Amino acid sequence: MAAILTSLEARDVLFIDEIHRLNHAVEEILYPALEDFRLDIVVGQGPAARTLTLDLPHFTLVGATTRTGLLTTPLRDRFGMTFRLDYYGVEDLATIVRRSARILAVEIEPEAASEIAARSRGTPRIANRILRRVRDVAEVRHQGAVTMAIAREALKLLEVDEVGLEHTDRELLRAIVERFDGGPVGLSTLAVALGEEPDTIEDVYEPYLLKLGFIQRTNRGRIVTKAGLAHIGAPAPVEDKGLF
Repeated sequence: MAAILTSLEARDVLFIDEIHRLNHAVEEILYPALEDFRLDIVVGQGPAARTLTLDLPHFTLVGATTRTGLLTTPLRDRFGMTFRLDYYGVEDLATIVRRSARILAVEIEPEAASEIAARSRGTPRIANRILRRVRDVAEVRHQGAVTMAIAREALKLLEVDEVGLEHTDRELLRAIVERFDGGPVGLSTLAVALGEEPDTIEDVYEPYLLKLGFIQRTNRGRIVTKAGLAHIGAPAPVEDKGLF
């Protein structure tokens, strides 16, 4: 980090991705750099050690993370502005898909780009990944151009449905419904039933299902909502009206 800071020039932007992974030693280097635009370097060891201070040009630090809570309070408080980025809309994603198609030299219909965008979970990297697989289907099975019909054919092969759920996402919903009567079921039990690690379920599969409102986290465990039941074609539970 010291080498990077000393190589900066005036008005440069230092971007740190996954900034929550910085160790404390690096954070200690950043504090004086951010506050006073100086870098303190300890030269030597023991009683002969001395501190060399280097002036730094004014620069901007941008940090990105999906786990803000893991940032230490002193580091988080030193940022002048904090922004939260939301998922991309379908129109923006469709623009990204069309641009990526031009880079890949793939002809794509606007409707096909919108179809891919609608199933990309609001995430550009997922849209680009799906586009590459759709491109493969178009080149291997067809003439190379991506039409709406070819896009839907490829998405069916990929098992990506209309809202962006993949095979494992639907298996998670079905496991709760068919094996545990719709829940609640604990995370560890659900992980064993699916043959997945609990962290994988919690960090990879659940966030998007929660965003769609297909599952809920309760004190007793996970349950599938009425929207989740309707999506996989499972009947809604009969409500107990009690005795009159």
